[in-house]
Amino acid sequence: MKVKNLFKTLLLAGALAGMIGTAQAETLRFASEAPRSDTQFRAGEKFSELLKAKTGGALDLKVFPDSSLGAFQAAISGVRGGTIDIIVSGSGNFAGLVPLMGIFDIPFMFKDTAHAYRVLDGKIGQDMLDRLEAYGMKGLAFWDNGWRELTNSRGPVRTPADVKGLKVRTNGSPAHNETWKLLGAKPVPMPIGELYTALEMKTVDSQEQSLGLLYSGKFYEVQKYLSLTNHAYSALLVAMNKAKFDALSPAHQKAVIEAAQEAGAYQRKLNNDNVAKILAEVKKAGLQVIEKVDPAPFFEASKPVRQMFTSKYGGEDYIKAVDAVRDAK
Repeated sequence: MKVKNLFKTLLLAGALAGMIGTAQAETLRFASEAPRSDTQFRAGEKFSELLKAKTGGALDLKVFPDSSLGAFQAAISGVRGGTIDIIVSGSGNFAGLVPLMGIFDIPFMFKDTAHAYRVLDGKIGQDMLDRLEAYGMKGLAFWDNGWRELTNSRGPVRTPADVKGLKVRTNGSPAHNETWKLLGAKPVPMPIGELYTALEMKTVDSQEQSLGLLYSGKFYEVQKYLSLTNHAYSALLVAMNKAKFDALSPAHQKAVIEAAQEAGAYQRKLNNDNVAKILAEVKKAGLQVIEKVDPAPFFEASKPVRQMFTSKYGGEDYIKAVDAVRDAK
């Protein structure tokens, strides 16, 4: 009898331990507007894998792509309210809360990709992430959307004159909207989840987006021309509900930040490695690619955006700081 009782006790102890382990495990809801085929989804899975490893299985993520938890405005509100735990979205989509975040959207703000990474991963980027705390979010890391290029269904774009009259879908960033107005286009802010249909139905003629999203969203199917304008670098921002983050242990907080940053480095490499492949694929699909576009006329035409931005939102010191690390090694 004693042996039987001991066996029962051990079984009960094992069951309790399993229940405790299950109770401790937590899956965080991670929202993305991009389709499942995009590198944002693969980076979200990498984020989950890293987080699980760093917390001994106590935390991981479930990735919800394709705007399944809402377009960016609804998803950001969900993170602030706690119905969504973590989001990845364009940094410009947070500019409604933190207007200074729009500095990153100013055309030709960054010299090259390395310059953008130095800014985003340094003090300037961290200052911007910290500003989200006043709005119930903890900024974790900057991921990569890549350089914005222009596609359209009307004709080849080689000069600013070719842009005049185009109805261009934008993400709503004030800097982007002002840029296209200066070039004579008609900016039409629109969630990315609505873009394919809008291009197909000719609600808009054009869109300006990274090559990665051009490809994963299959927008090349409803466009005829791609101009490699490299007019702006587009960062993604990963943010978490602040109350949820604050409730974690210090060790788990550290794990969340590290996992987000490491997943970002992984995603940046994916994007940079994919450029040549994407160009080959969209050409094969019939998209006419204008590879040699002189940036100088576009830069000159868009210069007033800086003055417009600083007169409305401030940030002169940030812009000077971005310029200061332009040629750093």
